[in-house]
Amino acid sequence: MDKLTKDQKDEYAVSFAALCLYDGGADITSEQINTLLEATGNTDVAAFYPIIFSNFLTADNITKMIVSPVSGGGGGGGGGSGGGDSGAEEAETKEEVVEEEEAPPAVDMFGGGDGGDY
Repeated sequence: MDKLTKDQKDEYAVSFAALCLYDGGADITSEQINTLLEATGNTDVAAFYPIIFSNFLTADNITKMIVSPVSGGGGGGGGGSGGGDSGAEEAETKEEVVEEEEAPPAVDMFGGGDGGDY
């Protein structure tokens, strides 16, 4: 935590406060977040964070994030299939048929083509 900036610490404190309120079944409002921040000794959090986070971290949004988390980053390769409908049948995998082409007959680079004598 020592390597975090003040803004990052503020964001963590407000996020954890909102999650605590959600877990306790309380309304997630800026006033409730401020009350919880004061109770935990986080009194130096910038005043705009509880307002922004209470508008975004509603109970519905938190539920959506918990149920279907989003991962960032890129290019990790192909992943497995995501959880779909429980009654959905698995897609059949199609085997790819590779057709090999016959190489054309070798041709003399001087145009002889008869296998000539060299």
